[in-house]
Amino acid sequence: MRIGIDVGGTFTDFVLLDDATGETRTYKCLTTPRDPSDAMEEGIRGLERQVPDCMGRVEEIIHGTTLVINAIIERKGARTGLITTRGFRDVLELGREIRYAAYDAFAEMPEPLVPRERRLEVDERLRADGSVLTALDETQARAALRALGGMKVESVAVCLLNSFENPVHELALKRLIAEELPGASVSISYEVLPQIREYERTSTTVTNAYVKPLTARYLSRLRERLKSIGFRGRLFIMLSSGGVTSAETAADFPVRIIESGPTAAVIAGQYFSRLFDLPEMFCFDMGGTTAKSCLIQGGIAGVVPTFEVGRVQRFQKGSGITIQVPVVDLMEVGAGGGSIARRSRLGTLQVGPQSAGAEPGPICYGRGGTEPTVTDADLLLGYLDADYFLGGSMKLDAAAARRGVEERVARPLGVSYLQAVWGIHDLINETMAAAAKTHIAERGGNPKVVSVAAFGGAGPVHAYGLARKLGAPRLIVPPNAGVGSALGFFTAPRAFDLVRSHKTPFLSGDYAQIEALFRDLEAEGERTLRRAGAEGSIGFTRSVDARFIGQGAETNLPVPENDFTKLDPAELRARFDDTYRRLYGRTYPESPVEFVNFCVRASLPVQLLSLPKLTGGKGRKVRGAVKGERPAYSGISRDFIPYTVYDRYKLFPGAGISGPAIVEERESTVIIGEDAKATVDEYGFLWIDLT
Repeated sequence: MRIGIDVGGTFTDFVLLDDATGETRTYKCLTTPRDPSDAMEEGIRGLERQVPDCMGRVEEIIHGTTLVINAIIERKGARTGLITTRGFRDVLELGREIRYAAYDAFAEMPEPLVPRERRLEVDERLRADGSVLTALDETQARAALRALGGMKVESVAVCLLNSFENPVHELALKRLIAEELPGASVSISYEVLPQIREYERTSTTVTNAYVKPLTARYLSRLRERLKSIGFRGRLFIMLSSGGVTSAETAADFPVRIIESGPTAAVIAGQYFSRLFDLPEMFCFDMGGTTAKSCLIQGGIAGVVPTFEVGRVQRFQKGSGITIQVPVVDLMEVGAGGGSIARRSRLGTLQVGPQSAGAEPGPICYGRGGTEPTVTDADLLLGYLDADYFLGGSMKLDAAAARRGVEERVARPLGVSYLQAVWGIHDLINETMAAAAKTHIAERGGNPKVVSVAAFGGAGPVHAYGLARKLGAPRLIVPPNAGVGSALGFFTAPRAFDLVRSHKTPFLSGDYAQIEALFRDLEAEGERTLRRAGAEGSIGFTRSVDARFIGQGAETNLPVPENDFTKLDPAELRARFDDTYRRLYGRTYPESPVEFVNFCVRASLPVQLLSLPKLTGGKGRKVRGAVKGERPAYSGISRDFIPYTVYDRYKLFPGAGISGPAIVEERESTVIIGEDAKATVDEYGFLWIDLT
């Protein structure tokens, strides 16, 4: 057995998978922000009540966490120092010297994780080819480290110029830190990110150092907590890139798990798109705090090399801390069930990005919340059953929610209660649809042909409205969609991504040297996976980042061959031109091209997930799954109309449902409008066609 645990901003999701039968058990509870392991223990105890003594059979727990990103946003990381080459002390503040809001004289920039007084310089210099120009002054370096010790630093980041070509000075500093600051955590850029671009490399290394002690303590406590409740297997953590790694590797490179939670639903969507042979799937995961989405094309979710965290302006590119590690190409919108609705400064309705979170949560939770949220609106519109939220384990207070909407939204805006409550629901759908259209178009997709797959507790509630605004023809809702992101952990490969920069021209490069570099990366990847307990054959996927000489951006080019020396440079150049032309419409055959980065993914074969099939159905009538009827608001009719309510657990293969309908399960609720029809497939997926 395996358990997937996804800790979100509002809820923590659990899925227990029996690999022998493919059967799953689920649980969902509120996140405990002060100590996430409290909610994790509650969820595991909940699974044990369903499957007694299951912990004795659990071999793996796979965990996605928001700990790292929260520590950065809330500035709760370690007291960190930076050692860098003389003259590069201010790289973190200089960045790329780009203003994200060119005409805003008061635009704020993110505060560096390491203040200037704890950023110290040493005399050393490497040339661009890695040769030593100025040797490291060890006496001076020791003095700098003692100064950091006097500042009570807990963690030290080291980032020296051109060290990605030659780590000799960084490795010497790592040795000196062990001698001068024996209790301090250490992150050197050659191990964290041996790539060009000084700002990105420094920022990523500093971020790793900033959260490394916190992550190590958290994972150590978590292992002890799990051990105390009977877990004897291995703990794995979801990587931002969509792979899974050991807790030990995650503790060494916590910068790689910043987006570990949101990634899981995308990996589940990727698996489903391959299972059903869907060429374009728009994966939509809406929880209590945010909505995340990703366009999956040809069964593959895109991976990008850079992203930002801790933005001063939440959705303004350039206003955050740049991190350069592989991450699934997610679009995030400040739109969750807990998104707060209020009157904006312009006198209009505003929903989000602020969230009520898990504490206190929406008004209807009855936990002290006073700000009306999207969940409150969904309840008042009739989409949620106050007596069946989380399967009836959590009662909702509709009267309190109504008072909140009337007092804080309707009256300040001067609109009716119904206009206010529908406006909250519809505006959040409109916001997500506008962002989704841009995201899909930028990746060459077409919203009018994508299949929308809904995940998360709030995703199935809003997916119908989102799909209509996109013009998408089809909506898919998997079983247990409310905890569907946790299911993605089981379909992710155990993998680790590595990259190394080494600039060399296509035509005159030393391909034997490049092959040796690839072999080194593969050996390092294998060592990382073996330390994590990997057994069996490890596969390697190679690619290169290349660009026209003088260009500032690279194009990734897969390299399927396993021996670089056998490649024809002219053939490789033709591949580059084909890829560049496909992406940008034209290429420049007369301009020379150079290699910049060499990339390797080391991975174990994916452990296939066998979805159980529903039984029965022959001769059954869908009315046997009807729970009753209740009025809910229709955006088409602009009024409350009767919706037929179905128990999802009583649906069977081939069952057909005509809207308007509501399909309920413990962790989520599916809304089907009057212009849509749904059918149930052999796995229990709802396929909703929008006419």
